[in-house]
Amino acid sequence: MLNLRSHLLCFHSKYMKINKYNSLLFAALFGLGFSGHAQSKQWTLEECVRYALDNNITIKLSELDVKNADIDKKDAFGKYLPSVSGSASHSWNIGLNQDVTTGLLRNQTTQYSSVGLNAGVDIYKGLQNQNTYRRTKLSIIASQYQLLKMQEDISLNVANAFLQILSYKEELKVKKEQLTIDEKRLARSEEMVSAGTIPRGDLYDLKATIATDQQGITVSENNLLISKLSLAQLLQLKEFADFDVIDDTNAKDENNIMAQSPIDIYNKAKETRTELKLAQTNLEIAQKNVAIARGAYQPRLSGFYGFNTRASYSDQVKLDANNQPYTVGPAPVFQQFSDNKGHNFGLDLQIPIFNGFSVRNNVERNKVSLEKSKIDLEQKSLDLQRNVYTAFTNAKGALNTYESSTVTLEARQQAYNYAKEKYDVGLMNSFDFTQAQTLLTNAQSDVIRTKYDYIFKIKILEFYFGIPIVPIIKK
Repeated sequence: MLNLRSHLLCFHSKYMKINKYNSLLFAALFGLGFSGHAQSKQWTLEECVRYALDNNITIKLSELDVKNADIDKKDAFGKYLPSVSGSASHSWNIGLNQDVTTGLLRNQTTQYSSVGLNAGVDIYKGLQNQNTYRRTKLSIIASQYQLLKMQEDISLNVANAFLQILSYKEELKVKKEQLTIDEKRLARSEEMVSAGTIPRGDLYDLKATIATDQQGITVSENNLLISKLSLAQLLQLKEFADFDVIDDTNAKDENNIMAQSPIDIYNKAKETRTELKLAQTNLEIAQKNVAIARGAYQPRLSGFYGFNTRASYSDQVKLDANNQPYTVGPAPVFQQFSDNKGHNFGLDLQIPIFNGFSVRNNVERNKVSLEKSKIDLEQKSLDLQRNVYTAFTNAKGALNTYESSTVTLEARQQAYNYAKEKYDVGLMNSFDFTQAQTLLTNAQSDVIRTKYDYIFKIKILEFYFGIPIVPIIKK
């Protein structure tokens, strides 16, 4: 029996050395971890969420999508305006060519310039321009809803990561307190063994318990370090060596959300939840796409206007009174531009007759997208109802579990106190006392875990009721 206890203690000692080495190595890789004695600031939950909303990369990408949607709107508005283009050219002709001013063929080198201006405007295009402009306005709204949903998701993720850190911090605190108690017991037990009051085997059991306590502390420290790193990455912090949080949460239903019925929360969620608004906006966009596609069936009427003039730099051949040719220099350039100017304008009507079913297929394709948007909206509504009822049930269950774990902790604490009294007077052996102590530690861990689980589930339920963790400010 003595050899078995010795081997157990040796195994725990070696295992703890390995875990300590791994923990130190992990901390060194991340800038010596999050050293408590070097902390310069402790973040509250609201500060974490606000910072994430301002700096998270995913949110910044969604903000750029909103800007792109606004640019698309400007493009659509531009289709109402006429298109205007100007042209100018200057050329050299060598050899036999026609004089652009006289129309005669001559073997010569000539230069001439031309200037033109053309304008066109859509008068009627099956209302496609109007529907495109309205669709871009809806697209801006949809991108704003998408940004808001991203902000809400990030807020929940930050809250979850924040509460996870608090849970690990309290768990680590409990384990350190337990280690302190066990170390004091070890010192007392060594005196009792020396006095012959208790057997030496109890001392080995206690040393193994201390080794297990140290192992649990190492695991909790690593969990805490990883959870802090996860939250720092959500916040996009570049310097996170001194990052830490402070517990500003309250395990109470401050907004009295549990007093609401699930149906009341669901009705409120239908009015406020972003995913429903986004699905409804996408449905309206799909309707506009169908209208735009149908517009291609209708005739297109457009107006156009053109202006052009030209000038030649070569000598002119003219006939005298006896019909004899003679040469004179070119007329002034601006005079030629004035003399040679011309205008053209009119209307252009295009009537679609047959286009290989491309318009029809495009309409049908957009109709399919419209049906998918309707189904998506219906599915989002069903998902919201299920999520609300699930969140309410989870919050209620988390509250009951937290209250039960609190009652259990009180009972375990009393049982531990009673066991300690018996152990101190020698009426309980070390193994049974360690069992009572382990049950107390487990009960303390359950209270910590259920407490923060309840807080997070309340936050989710408040989200569905339209109560954000922090107010989201539109930029």
